Amino acid sequence: MSRRHSAEKREILPDAKYGDKILTKFMNNLMLDGKKSVAERIVYGALSRVEEKLKREPIEAFHEALDNIKPSVEVRSRRVGGATYQVPVEVRPTRQEALAIRWLINASRARNENTMEERLAGELLDAVNTRGAAVKKREDTHKMADANKAFSHYRW
Repeated sequence: MSRRHSAEKREILPDAKYGDKILTKFMNNLMLDGKKSVAERIVYGALSRVEEKLKREPIEAFHEALDNIKPSVEVRSRRVGGATYQVPVEVRPTRQEALAIRWLINASRARNENTMEERLAGELLDAVNTRGAAVKKREDTHKMADANKAFSHYRW
């Protein structure tokens, strides 16, 4: 890591269908081996399934699902005098978004449906209804931060 200055953020173009930058980030994270068209097909297919089920705008449902997954606090390891403490810290908005996207994709990949499109649609529906593996991950993170509240004075 360079000590001189932080790396500048790359500008991400909004996606073609909905014109949403966060959806593009989501597709880029979902993509394997540079196959963006496959990732787009999976995401758009999943969003159309969500639209059929919920009978409302799929991009709104996607953002609501991400908001239900975003963690507000997390624990970070802090070494003080030979002991390592799990110190609860607030999560920056960019990291909240990145964690929510990562957790949603991992939870989708772990599901048992046949296609990735079905898995992603199912996990999005679960996240909108505040249940599912990705939301559970957020709850576990919050519980861990709450349990280690006593070490919050080690925050840096």
